[in-house]
Amino acid sequence: MSDDLAIKLAVYRFFAETGRRPSSEDVAGRTGVPAQEVLEAYRRLRAQRVLVLEDDGMSIRMAPPFSGVETQHVVQSGGVSYFANCAWDSLGIPAALHRPATVLSRCEQSMEPLRLRVGLAGPEGPESESGWLFHCAVPAAHWWDDIVFT
Repeated sequence: MSDDLAIKLAVYRFFAETGRRPSSEDVAGRTGVPAQEVLEAYRRLRAQRVLVLEDDGMSIRMAPPFSGVETQHVVQSGGVSYFANCAWDSLGIPAALHRPATVLSRCEQSMEPLRLRVGLAGPEGPESESGWLFHCAVPAAHWWDDIVFT
């Protein structure tokens, strides 16, 4: 296995286990790759659109669908709370974890709180027939033009 693959897997496993972003030292400890080389791999993984880094180039802002920073989109699953980057990613977290979850967010138009149970096959229960819409102002083909804004 290449170091970049091992680092990517360590990042995602850390998010899945803890609900928070790993430091380069956390990843180094899990992979045996020196922390400085982990940071170099982060840059390569960013070029492949696997990670989004903070401006410092050392902290992970996004490992889609997981967010390394607090957002309004909270996903609760297996006793762990995760932040999603956006509404779309809040549905991706249960899929990535392969387990049911509850998504807590809000409507940006009305500011009304939203709660949605998501099972392995998608939204569950009466809420899944709520008529909610997921609207993206930016077409998916352009999300990576400015992924933090999108």
